[in-house]
Amino acid sequence: MVQLAPAAAMDEVTFRSDTVLSDVHLYTPNHRHLMVRLNSVGQPVFLSQFKLLWSQDSWTDSGAKGGSHRDVHTKEPPSAETGSTGSPPGSGHGNEGFSLQAGTDTTGQEVAEAQLDEDGDLDVVRRPRAASDSNPAGPLRDKVHPMILAQEEDDVLGEEAQGSPHDIVRIEHTMATPLEDVGKQVWRGALLLADYILFRQDLFRGCTALELGAGTGLASIIAATMARTVYCTDVGADLLSMCQRNIALNSHLAATGGGIVKVKELDWLKDDLCTDPEVPFSWSQEEISDLYDHTTILFAAEVFYDDDLTDAVFKTLSRLAHRLKNACTAILSVEKRLNFTLRHLDVTCEAYEHFRSCLRALEQLADGKLRFVVEPVEASFPQLLVYERLQQLELWKIIAEPVT
Repeated sequence: MVQLAPAAAMDEVTFRSDTVLSDVHLYTPNHRHLMVRLNSVGQPVFLSQFKLLWSQDSWTDSGAKGGSHRDVHTKEPPSAETGSTGSPPGSGHGNEGFSLQAGTDTTGQEVAEAQLDEDGDLDVVRRPRAASDSNPAGPLRDKVHPMILAQEEDDVLGEEAQGSPHDIVRIEHTMATPLEDVGKQVWRGALLLADYILFRQDLFRGCTALELGAGTGLASIIAATMARTVYCTDVGADLLSMCQRNIALNSHLAATGGGIVKVKELDWLKDDLCTDPEVPFSWSQEEISDLYDHTTILFAAEVFYDDDLTDAVFKTLSRLAHRLKNACTAILSVEKRLNFTLRHLDVTCEAYEHFRSCLRALEQLADGKLRFVVEPVEASFPQLLVYERLQQLELWKIIAEPVT
């Protein structure tokens, strides 16, 4: 529902929407969103699975052309004797157990498996309408609608966290949240950033990294498959608790590489880290020392939707870079969202333009201590997660170097 917001004058008319819904949740082919519980503020929490396609040879690049996973074709995975080319980072074993397509055997032939519902009746999987239409009016994707599985209590992890396959990332999230709770959803920028992390294993292997505005923690989970320590940060006890649950759900992925994920509070509007032991997700002095002594990578995904918060993110990046003992690299993902505004009577990208202006201001910053080098990252690396990689998705790299 869209409402007319109060305004002081007619030339300042603005509209606001009650809720915001990520396209990742709205358009996910052949996927059912399962509601698992209500969070502490009464919002429905859903559980989604994101498949990791470890074999890079099985996917062609779709980034430059804005393609999605529908544009690529899978190949027969290599046998276990071929080494660890198709293995998850740090797993130490080959491709055995990491088939690219469910329902195929080692010869590439399809295996017909009867799908039964909970009553034992045959569950017929119907072909998507868009796929059967030779001249579709819109994009080749179908809307999916949530299906309530159960409303569970807080102790739902248990055996599920141990039994998840190594090519599946399980993420709890909400849908259709108010703007202040968008961190509880999964956004395409997080999936693009996760793809880049998997591509640049050399950059993340064995490092200490910090994610700003981690939200559901998806990018931190992927980073932990290579990094030594990942500080997964955000604000809000409910959001951080959800993030902690997702870390536990995917602990088997971090365990393959020996990585550790620590969920912590980091408020961009405050200069110092919270050290009060009575506050959930606060920092210990040992963790703060480890953060400043060893961190070399900072990253953030889809946190540039509000100008004031964007300013706060860049101030936090600059403040952290000056406090870190080592030179650091920041990786930022952003989606250029087009919106029609009454103020301009045209399609604009105000949040994106403000993000770009902050990049320019950071690059021109001269304080005699650090120099910031800003450069775009071409999204031509392999796509290892299933999502729609649009042309509007961008990655930016910021390198903080000491002034000599």
